[in-house]
Amino acid sequence: MGLFDYFAPQGANVPPAVPSHPYYPPGVPMSNYQANVTPLPVVLASFGGLIGVTVVSALLGARKMNNSLGATDQLLFCWFILCFFVLNHESLAGSQHLLAQAWKEYALSDSRYLTSDPFTVCVETITALVWGPCCLATAACIVRGRKSAGGLRQVLQIVTSLAHLYGVALYYSTCHFEYVRKGLSYSRPEPLYYWVYYVGFNAPWVVVPAGQFVHFSHFSNPSASSF
Repeated sequence: MGLFDYFAPQGANVPPAVPSHPYYPPGVPMSNYQANVTPLPVVLASFGGLIGVTVVSALLGARKMNNSLGATDQLLFCWFILCFFVLNHESLAGSQHLLAQAWKEYALSDSRYLTSDPFTVCVETITALVWGPCCLATAACIVRGRKSAGGLRQVLQIVTSLAHLYGVALYYSTCHFEYVRKGLSYSRPEPLYYWVYYVGFNAPWVVVPAGQFVHFSHFSNPSASSF
């Protein structure tokens, strides 16, 4: 052993420990983590199939209750039913059932969902308890038709659309703030996780609400209520 080796800090030549999970930032504490046991194609197909069955079944029921629904109304109904489902399934994460495994796959783009991040927990709790039911109520108003629920439907559409835009703005801005100020990234760097999962999967909650506001801004109140 040389002189400099003798005075070197103990453990200086020990290689860094390999993270026990694949999430970012590397080494972020994640208790009781278990890797998914189901192949990814099976997880995604099962999750997509469950969403499809939920939305299609709800749409068939809505058309049976109101066969005069136009194409736009049917698309909006599917959108709000999808929002209700997505906003309320998140609490199922944390085990090895298929929904939990799908959520752990998405968390590769944002590990905050698996680390009990205070901001994420608070925002998602409010979203599930408040905006989820609002989406369901909006879908119900669409089925009831324009004459019986036109005014309430318009109010609910505006409120929920604004909530979606505000939520996505907070979601993106907090991640960006952490990256700029602290150098922390909660998403893995691969394009699949950042651009497809993190950006792409959240984009509809910007595009659709923004589209509804564009419609509302171009028409008077009577016309907007027919949207």
